[in-house]
Amino acid sequence: MSSPPFSCRFRRWVVVWLVILASLAGASVAQASRHGLAKKMRLREEVRQMFYHAYDNYLIHAFPHDELKPLTKSFTDSLSELGNLKLEHLPENYGGSALTLIESLSSLVVLGNYTEFERAILWLGKHIDFDVDARISLFECNIRVLGGLVSAHILATDYMDKLVQRNYNNQLLHLAVDLGERLLPAFDTPTGLPYAWINLKHGVMENETTETSTSGCGSLILEMGTLSRLTGDSRYGAAALRALRKLWSMRSSLNLVGTTLDVLTGEWIEYSTGIGAGVDSFYEYLLKAHILFGREELWDMFLSAYVAAQKYFRHGPWYHEADMRTGKATYWQLTSLQAFWPGVQVLIGDVAAANSTHREFFHVWEKFGVLPERYLLDRDMLHPTEKYYPLRPELAESTFYLYQATKDPWYIEVGETMLRSLNSYTKVDGGYASVKDVTSMQLEDHQHSFFLAEMCKYLYLLFDDSFLTDRNYIFTTEGHPLPVRSAWHEWLPEIYLPTELAPPKCTNQGACLSAMSQKLCPTNLVSPGKNEVPVESVCHVLDFRHDHRCESNNDCGIDSITCRKRTCSSAGYCGLWLL
Repeated sequence: MSSPPFSCRFRRWVVVWLVILASLAGASVAQASRHGLAKKMRLREEVRQMFYHAYDNYLIHAFPHDELKPLTKSFTDSLSELGNLKLEHLPENYGGSALTLIESLSSLVVLGNYTEFERAILWLGKHIDFDVDARISLFECNIRVLGGLVSAHILATDYMDKLVQRNYNNQLLHLAVDLGERLLPAFDTPTGLPYAWINLKHGVMENETTETSTSGCGSLILEMGTLSRLTGDSRYGAAALRALRKLWSMRSSLNLVGTTLDVLTGEWIEYSTGIGAGVDSFYEYLLKAHILFGREELWDMFLSAYVAAQKYFRHGPWYHEADMRTGKATYWQLTSLQAFWPGVQVLIGDVAAANSTHREFFHVWEKFGVLPERYLLDRDMLHPTEKYYPLRPELAESTFYLYQATKDPWYIEVGETMLRSLNSYTKVDGGYASVKDVTSMQLEDHQHSFFLAEMCKYLYLLFDDSFLTDRNYIFTTEGHPLPVRSAWHEWLPEIYLPTELAPPKCTNQGACLSAMSQKLCPTNLVSPGKNEVPVESVCHVLDFRHDHRCESNNDCGIDSITCRKRTCSSAGYCGLWLL
């Protein structure tokens, strides 16, 4: 038999080589996948060790007091100190409420340690008593203690088959109800806006300050609402919702809220505002409460607030502060609490915008080794007094959300960098210490309870999300998981997964998706009538200058008609020049 023509033999060899290369490529992908999984499992175990180093030292040196002082291996009864910058009206006989233990409960479940979880919840049910003469921050007590209790109660109920003794009889829920009753008097004001401070034994103290923050009275709905759903007693959720509605009614014509206000008069005290300290969790809770409870009014509030934040705070990947009345920039600064924002953006589908801001925050982390509390963007320098890093978890939180949304392995690298930094700079023999000065890495004798509630949890979930398999949770601002259940939705029967959130409402009949989606979302498809309010595009971001002059593309916003990024022309004007 004669040989096949050269062209046929060549094609045959090409096919053979393609098969071999495909096999090698498949093997390479499989090997890379196995390598990636092995790396995540290794990092997961390192996070587990980090958690137990912090947790065990707390139990040895601080329990049942509130928080650990890792440098001196002692304790602080800090529940009455949280938010109390001047350390006023501190109690004399308060001996702690095992704050760090309460904060650690849901993390123990995420790590799969049901034995320690059961031991902890049974101890708390027997020994904790909130009838103490202690003046505490309503906001901090709500997100840390009440949130920790209701979340752990749900987990104890859902994971009853994992418990050895299985004699959990709603002990944590009883504690939560007792605490909720002690918090309710704070809402007894003419406006419905709660006092920032309340005494757990005596209620609102005589001559108590009437000043509070937007976060302080606008970030109570998840925990208080959950308590209402668990008990059937609507008072807790109703009080939080009333405060939220009142707060929203006080917004400016630009849909911006201020930072501090008076709970008796309902008047603003501080008009400069942003997405950072004093306001941050207000935005977060509008969206998450909509997901958890299904109330459309909360989505409408969030959407308006989100669009306003994009229009008046955003400058490229950064977010400055602005006057709520005029929208004019006030302070050009990064604050570490702003790092939560990309996580919220992921929940509504703005992944590109979330990634852009997240990367800038991570660059700052890499520059200093950790994230400083405040950085002056206009001067490109650290704030002269706020150089500290109190183990804040917000960047880890947003990293977790972005990895869930994209599965981009780069976020695993980010998590690994953060883990290495924490172990290099903050780990001490007695636990993990806050950083007093990021320029010298001088440490401070404090291990905050949120280090175990949030930082360890989010890093662990970044490397191992098996806790979330077949379950849908919303995490509170303190990292406590609350399940999204259709029974909790008053009007909407379906369960909202983060990827199934209803899109912003537009007047066009086509798809109207989230801000950075490049979908058509016109601002005025139909001309409004005399009494009608124009429908604002969710993607619209104003140019930095009202006269549309620019020095770079970062000075230009997003067009309200096409949702396309406007660019800076050679003549120095923003527009859609690249058609």
